[in-house]
Amino acid sequence: MHPFLKWPGGKRWFIQRHADLLPKVFRKYVEPFLGGGAVFFHLQPQEAVLGDINADLINTYRGIQRDWRQIEGLLEHHQRMHSTEYYYLMRNVVPEDLIGQAARMLYLNRTCFNGIYRVNLKGEFNVPKGGKTAVIIEGESFEAISELLKRAELLCGDFEPLIDQAEAGDLVFVDPPYTVRHNNNGFIKYNEKLFTWEDQERLAQALGRARDRGAQIVSTNANYSLLRDIYRDLGFYLIKMSRFSAISAKAESRRNFEELIILSHPPKT
Repeated sequence: MHPFLKWPGGKRWFIQRHADLLPKVFRKYVEPFLGGGAVFFHLQPQEAVLGDINADLINTYRGIQRDWRQIEGLLEHHQRMHSTEYYYLMRNVVPEDLIGQAARMLYLNRTCFNGIYRVNLKGEFNVPKGGKTAVIIEGESFEAISELLKRAELLCGDFEPLIDQAEAGDLVFVDPPYTVRHNNNGFIKYNEKLFTWEDQERLAQALGRARDRGAQIVSTNANYSLLRDIYRDLGFYLIKMSRFSAISAKAESRRNFEELIILSHPPKT
């Protein structure tokens, strides 16, 4: 099962290259920065708590969880109507109901430039139309996605209360916005508004507390010296790796950069 949203910073690459770092056995799965949910869809846990501060994102998951058939019908309508004029009409009009909002989010995600989610100072989605036209993806099963999401509690809000729920035996996977200047992907300034350095420090402390309660931690972050120092001081295990970033609109800014994998347990050798 694969993510149904394209999301900058998604972790499909992590599943392809480092799925062996995820514990095979755990009680409950906890993910406070859900995004596209690649790890959640890979693990398909029996019980999960999923969160994100992005209300549009969480409402999309809730919509599919609640009524996948109606969302599928709306996407078929969006597919038939899709054009440049229709895209900007949908971008500027937000439905009042949850199902309509979820279908709109999916439509815009699949037809906007590069699957980017970005809003202006008024909180309005402002990404231009992209070149892709497929709203319906062959072989995609919203029914299966909905059934999996029925095992999950979906929360919209800050990461810390969600991590503080993690107990002994739980698995906490964390992929926060990267806010340090480790590359030139064009989202540094945007992410700094969403996730400050103080948030990075607060996150590390929350993960340390969860680890001390017996939870298993797997986290990704930028390979930045101050971050390495924070997590080393807290007793975490660190793995450095390189990954190609294709997020930037400018070809010259797409490059390999170093990423950090943070573990509560020693990696297998």
